[in-house]
Amino acid sequence: MAGLGLAAPAQARGLADKIIHAIEWLAATFVGIVAADIFISVLLRKFFNTSIPDSYDLGRNLLGILIFWGIAATSYRGGHITVDLLWTSAGPRMKRFIDVFATLVLLFVVTVQTIMLFDKVSNTWRDNVQSYDLNLPIWPMFAVAWAGDVCAVVLIAVRAWRLVFNPELLHDEHAEDRVSE
Repeated sequence: MAGLGLAAPAQARGLADKIIHAIEWLAATFVGIVAADIFISVLLRKFFNTSIPDSYDLGRNLLGILIFWGIAATSYRGGHITVDLLWTSAGPRMKRFIDVFATLVLLFVVTVQTIMLFDKVSNTWRDNVQSYDLNLPIWPMFAVAWAGDVCAVVLIAVRAWRLVFNPELLHDEHAEDRVSE
């Protein structure tokens, strides 16, 4: 794999790495669930002229869950879309400063978002919001999305800690860190 410019997957070193790995697998599972929901809904509509009850409510809430768990999965690795023009031209000390500063800002923003999302979950529960067809409560799906946001806060905090104290434990996906041919 190294000859292709791809980094080999890192082995779990401790509890934090096992938690990171589990969160990433959960996020990937939600991608599969959303894809299966869309695929089955389209097949049922196209070939059988029917639909899954509450498929609209289910689909939009699953997308919300996917978004928040996706934030959790991408926040730690640094593999999401970034604009690294300043970072690329900086020296090693400045790169580390930028990484720490950016991670702390992200930690603050996602923490505030998590607090606000918890308010949304509790309001949805208190107001007894239900799905349209089956009258299922919506708050459990909001709670699963909130749990993804909590995981994002945990992973960003782990990233910040490692950036400051153990940068060699990070699994960054910056282009410079990849093995070239």
